[in-house]
Amino acid sequence: MHHSLPESAEAANRPAFLLRGHPELTVEAMPLPVDVPVGQLTLVRPADRSDKPHLPVRGDLAHIGLAGRYFVPHYAVPMPHVVKAAGTLRGAGKADGEELRALAAGEVFDVLDIAGGWAWGQAQADSLVGYIEFAQLEPSA
Repeated sequence: MHHSLPESAEAANRPAFLLRGHPELTVEAMPLPVDVPVGQLTLVRPADRSDKPHLPVRGDLAHIGLAGRYFVPHYAVPMPHVVKAAGTLRGAGKADGEELRALAAGEVFDVLDIAGGWAWGQAQADSLVGYIEFAQLEPSA
């Protein structure tokens, strides 16, 4: 089976994620950042992770906005969620993970990954990156 790219730009104007039967989980494609690199990319030095608590990058995944600056196997489009009741942002996806700070009810948390009942992402209020129990979140309206 041979697949080719569509000849028109219409394919680029569809939702990035469309979950049939769950329109509330549909995420519209975001425009590319203005500073998207063109040409051949090369690794010239280790990545600067000096702002790690506020940098949504793991060894396997990074925020889509960091593509071209950080090399990882996968990039994720943030999915905004709202904290249902006060919770705790943790440094690891487990109940005894380091407590980074409290998350207030109603606060927006951009989910980048969900695994084992935990969501990994970034709090919109201060850009702090960490984990929160997924059950404590609901999709943003």
